Amino acid sequence: MTLRIGVVGGGQLARMMIAPAVELGIELRVLAEDEGMSASLAATAVGDYHDAETVLAFAREVDVVTFDHEHVPQEVLAALVDAGVSVHPGPSPLGVAQDKLVMRARLEELGMPQPDWAAVTDAGELQAFIDAHGGRAVVKTPRGGYDGKGVRVVSAATEAEDWFTALAEDARGGALLVEELVDFSRELAQQIARRPSGEMSAYPVVETVQRGGVCAEVLAPAPGASERLSEVARGIGVAIAEGLGVTGMLAVELFETTDERLLVNELAMRPHNSGHWSQDGAVTGQFEQHLRAVADLPLGDPSPRAPFTVMVNILGGPAEAALDERFASAMAAHPSAKVHTYGKAPRPGRKVGHVTVAGDDLDDVTYEARAAASHFLD
Repeated sequence: MTLRIGVVGGGQLARMMIAPAVELGIELRVLAEDEGMSASLAATAVGDYHDAETVLAFAREVDVVTFDHEHVPQEVLAALVDAGVSVHPGPSPLGVAQDKLVMRARLEELGMPQPDWAAVTDAGELQAFIDAHGGRAVVKTPRGGYDGKGVRVVSAATEAEDWFTALAEDARGGALLVEELVDFSRELAQQIARRPSGEMSAYPVVETVQRGGVCAEVLAPAPGASERLSEVARGIGVAIAEGLGVTGMLAVELFETTDERLLVNELAMRPHNSGHWSQDGAVTGQFEQHLRAVADLPLGDPSPRAPFTVMVNILGGPAEAALDERFASAMAAHPSAKVHTYGKAPRPGRKVGHVTVAGDDLDDVTYEARAAASHFLD
C-alpha cells in the first residue's frame, strides 16, 4: 500500500516535497490555504488550517501529517493527536517554534548557548534592558515574525511603543522578547534530521547571508569552518533535536561571534531556506530527508556532492512575469546552474525561486549562482 503523507500549508516548501515524494513512491497530499498556491501541483485540498474539523478531515485521508510552516494552532494539533493521527513534528516541539519566548526558555533549560534575553511587558523593563546592554538591543514579537518581520534593533524603548500598545489591547496580554545585540562575524545554520525511532543525520554547517532581514545566499559548507566549529554546531543541533523531541527536519540558525562562540538565534522545524542548497548539492536533499524522517524511514546520506554549493534566492522577480524568457537566458548563459521556481507572482522582496550551483572553486560557484539569479531581476 502506498504511504500517504499530508502537508498542511501550500507554500514552496510543500511544492519542493513533491518530486522526492514521487521518486520515493509516496503519495503527497496538501492542505493549502488558497487555490493556486505553490504546491498546487500536488493533490491539493483547500481549507483553513485554523479550523480543527477541516484539518481532521484532511488528516483522515493520509497516514502521516507534517507541515509547510509552524503556524497551526496548538488546539488543532492537540485535536489531531487525540484522534490518533501521526503528527511530525508534534505539538510540543512546534510550540517551541511558534513562540520565541517559549523557545528561549526551553533552550535555557537545555543549556544551549544563546544571547542574553528577557521578556518585557512595558517600556520601563525594555529601557532597563537596553541600558544594561550597551544602549542597543533587538526586540521581537514572540509570534508570527519571519524574514525580518517582527524584529527591530532599538536604542530606546519608545521605538517599540506601538508593539506595547498592541499587547495592551490584546485580551491575551503577553510580553515582547528583547535580546542583546550580538557582535557576530557571520550567521550560520545547522540542519538535523530526526525520525521518530530516534535515528538522526546531520548536514554540514552552512553560512547564510542576510539582506534586509531576508536570507539572500547560502554557502555550503560554511567557508573556513574548522573541524571544531563543525563539531560544536552539530552538537548543538543534535542536543536540540533530542531535547525537544523534534521529528523531521530541524534548522538551527546560529551566530558565530567575533570571539569565536556559537549562539542560537532561531529554530525552524521543517525544511528551511538554509537547506535549499542540498536539493542539488547533497546526496540526499532536505525535502527527501524530511519525508523519510516523518515517515520513519531510514535516513539518507547528507554528504555534499561537491566541495562547494552556493544557493542564491530570487527575491522579487521580474516586474513583468516573463519567466519563460528569463529561464531561457539564464539556462543558456549558465548551464551549470539549477533553477527552482515557486509558482508565485513576483513582488518586491518576495522569494519567488532560487538558484544553486555546485563545484570545486567557491569563487567560481558563487559567481555563477549570482549571475544566473540576476537574469530574473530587473
